[in-house]
Amino acid sequence: MLHHPRLLARDDDVNCGSGGGARTDTKLRIASIFIILVGSLAGALFPVLTRRTKWLSKRVPQPVFETAKYFGSGVIIATSLIHLLDPAIEELSSPCLAPGWQEYPYALGICLISIFLIFIVELVAFRWGTARLERLGLAHDAHGHGLASLAAHGPETDQITQANAALSRNDISDGSLNREKSRDIESTHSHSHSHSQEHEHQQTFPHAHSDVEAARAHAHHHHPHAVGDSPAAQVIGIAILEFGVLLHSILVGLTLAVNEEFRVLFVVIVFHQTFEGLGVGSRLAFVRLPQKYNYIPVLGAVLFGITTPIGIAVGLGVRETYNPDSTTASIVSGILDAFSSGILLYTGLVELMAHEFLFNSDMLSGSNKKLAYALGCMILGAGLMALLGRWA
Repeated sequence: MLHHPRLLARDDDVNCGSGGGARTDTKLRIASIFIILVGSLAGALFPVLTRRTKWLSKRVPQPVFETAKYFGSGVIIATSLIHLLDPAIEELSSPCLAPGWQEYPYALGICLISIFLIFIVELVAFRWGTARLERLGLAHDAHGHGLASLAAHGPETDQITQANAALSRNDISDGSLNREKSRDIESTHSHSHSHSQEHEHQQTFPHAHSDVEAARAHAHHHHPHAVGDSPAAQVIGIAILEFGVLLHSILVGLTLAVNEEFRVLFVVIVFHQTFEGLGVGSRLAFVRLPQKYNYIPVLGAVLFGITTPIGIAVGLGVRETYNPDSTTASIVSGILDAFSSGILLYTGLVELMAHEFLFNSDMLSGSNKKLAYALGCMILGAGLMALLGRWA
């Protein structure tokens, strides 16, 4: 949600709902629908298609994709604090609201509730996934040590689970197979999920997916596999991230369509949505699902790309009556911004930052140069997104 000037006391200049939004630059506002659509789709689809299509994977160097991934992680974290939580605090402390809203930091409380709610949802999902593994006769490490480098979250399974899961998965394109294989050659200690190894085992042991003893015999070829890589947990992770981001994008579009400072905000939001798209797309690109569900990451990127343009279109349609400073608009947008900030903050710190660095064996055992580069990309993404908060 976009910033409004902080109003410390009600006075005659405060607009609490009279009139509608700005009526200037109508043609440019209409054009912004399509310009932002292109920028949002480009940012969100680039990592997904690069990871999943053979043609792009051969033409885009791996360092470019890695840069986008870490850059996007920083963007999501900065978005949660600068572009969501701060505006929520302003909106829910507006002098247009009843005095009761000034007596408690409701925005921070809603963000806190959101963080715990998302944590509980994922915790229940992991317990459900663990129970399914146990019914299949497979064990897991409840302490969650040694997480795989690309794990979304959650406790690790033992070697039998990893072997069994690896032998039965066939959910990624040939381009990703080549990239994962080259990554294993570079680092013999990598805990990434090598699909080239999976392919080799499928050829050598075509019936191993139904034979636990065969999986046990060859478990030393595989690294621990996270419960978080189960399709259900991956879909839940996508849904959580998309829910927070889409709410934010709709509100951005609504406000842009009616804001008086349209020209400045338009330029800023083009960069804002492109960078945020990179963050979302980088997250979606690493989702591992069965072949029949491979459309889900692409669908998630497309949904992100169209939400802000939809918000702009709706805002233009109601700008005769919609006032973003009104009491109702401040309450609704403030609550949604605060809730979305908790979602993105949890996702950014736990699922992106912690699991890309603290629980990633590639980072822990890799070179200092690689670690410094990844950190630099993440900090750059957060810094640029935070800078955009000066205007939007």
